[in-house]
Amino acid sequence: MTINCKGQLIDLSSPKVMGILNITPDSFYDGGAYKSEKEILNHVERILNDGATFIDVGAYSSKPNADDVSEHEELHRILPIVELILKHFPDVLLSIDTFRSAVAQNCIEAGACMINDISAGQLDDNMLQTIAQLHVPYIMMHMRGTPQNMQQHTDYDNLVKTMIYYFSERIAAATKLGIVDLIIDPGFGFAKTLEQNYNLLNTLELLKIIERPLLIGVSRKSMIYKLLETTANQALNGTTVLNTVALQKGASILRVHDVKEAMECIKLINALNV
Repeated sequence: MTINCKGQLIDLSSPKVMGILNITPDSFYDGGAYKSEKEILNHVERILNDGATFIDVGAYSSKPNADDVSEHEELHRILPIVELILKHFPDVLLSIDTFRSAVAQNCIEAGACMINDISAGQLDDNMLQTIAQLHVPYIMMHMRGTPQNMQQHTDYDNLVKTMIYYFSERIAAATKLGIVDLIIDPGFGFAKTLEQNYNLLNTLELLKIIERPLLIGVSRKSMIYKLLETTANQALNGTTVLNTVALQKGASILRVHDVKEAMECIKLINALNV
């Protein structure tokens, strides 16, 4: 189970960590935390030193009811950051968190290696074709609607069954265009109630039928801090617990704010599987 990132084969049969770098002012946990070049580069260095294989850069907040941001503004935010990071860390494997094909195209041409799309190509008709032309790995997430209205779309007869059908259809569309390296993300917190999030995590191994690497992103999300009646700032312990469960159920990539703790999860779970 490998993916090709700029000619480098990454083996996902051993779980990897993707560190998060939000450059949005309104992200739910670390919005506005990294304003200067020095702060951004220090954060990237810390992510890499803590053991992350990938860094996921996003300039469009996808939290529920987040403000919509124009394509021009998203590009204006993200492209200089991609160039800055790659200037100082030329070997870093950058994932770009975007659902817009123009943003994807510009960032890959600037040296990023992977696209992480919350909409699996459904919010931009040109996305799948663009990914196919760029020959890069593509993370497709399960979501209904948009970040602005997704929490109005949580009515499922059977969530996992719906998700398997959704990914089957999206993968078929992608592979028809020649996209090879596909990763699926069940989209915790996206068009799902708190109860649905936990039912999904509890049955996560059912997604193995799709036979694609599984990315899990639960880091500091409201499914943790609302249940524990705390805040995102206090949700690291809960994140670690759920990351551990996800690894036991087949996660290949953990997308996290706290890389060191996620790496420790992987090391401990790997020790169980020797």
